Amino acid sequence: MSPFRITRTLAEDAALASLRADVLAGLGSRPRSLPPRWFYDARGSELFDEITRLPEYYPTRAEREILTHRSAEIARFSGARTLVELGSGSSEKTRLLLDAMPDLELYVPVDVSESALRGAGEELAERLPRLDVHAVVADFTGHVALPEGPGPRLVAFLGGTVGNLEPAERSRFLASVRESLSPGDALLLGTDLVKDERVLVRAYDDAAQVTAEFNRNVLRVVNRELGADFRPELFAHVAVWNAEAEWIEMRLRAREAQTVKIPGVDLVVDLAEGEEIRTEISAKFRPEGVRAELAAVGMEVAHGWTDREGRFALWLGVVS
Repeated sequence: MSPFRITRTLAEDAALASLRADVLAGLGSRPRSLPPRWFYDARGSELFDEITRLPEYYPTRAEREILTHRSAEIARFSGARTLVELGSGSSEKTRLLLDAMPDLELYVPVDVSESALRGAGEELAERLPRLDVHAVVADFTGHVALPEGPGPRLVAFLGGTVGNLEPAERSRFLASVRESLSPGDALLLGTDLVKDERVLVRAYDDAAQVTAEFNRNVLRVVNRELGADFRPELFAHVAVWNAEAEWIEMRLRAREAQTVKIPGVDLVVDLAEGEEIRTEISAKFRPEGVRAELAAVGMEVAHGWTDREGRFALWLGVVS
């Protein structure tokens, strides 16, 4: 069995401190908002897994199709001996890439969840004895100190998660990734693409209302962690296409006027009937936009791949 190590760079109480800061900033002002990362407690992760299997939700299937058919090309063009995955979670899709990279020596999954990293890392270490697995518990949106590894290195950011970042945040994030790369290294970036508004809205407002339950789960997280008294059933799930920004917005709309107490941050939130809390943006991209954003931080798109229907894309950005 190959070596498996795990390094924690986050303090044990970092998640709770971040939640407090996000709740104060997002619910203590107008317009109200909460970041999407707080969807993902154990229940939220189960719901998202269910979402990925819904007929309306195409991104996961489309990205998997690309990885199934193009991983060998990605491995060949990148020449990577070290693979770093940001926001790795269970590393489930990445296994398609790992299996296609026989010259890979080191895999570095990075995630805020130590339990997810440990479970995935130990399984991979047993399944791929040739591979050294060094997991890092860290918040990928900040600066991540990565372990040393043989070059070239490939940093993978899959799932279209980059679309959850506001444009300024996205620019800072991409610049931070670029700073960690050396000549010959590359970024593998997953992006959902602009398409028909009806297809996009259905993907985030499914007939079975699984996404609605997923959306409301963020309120249950705030209730549990900060002692809030949100009543999730009093909020309607809303998914709308912002044509100007070219992103989907998920919101929770108050069905009636209500007052919510959040003792964990000493905050009282008065919500009017119809007032909304924005819980996610999911930006959709055009090829020229991706090329421009990577060029702005000193990377050039060397290759791009889409699924057969052109719904989703993986981009290989190299240091220029």
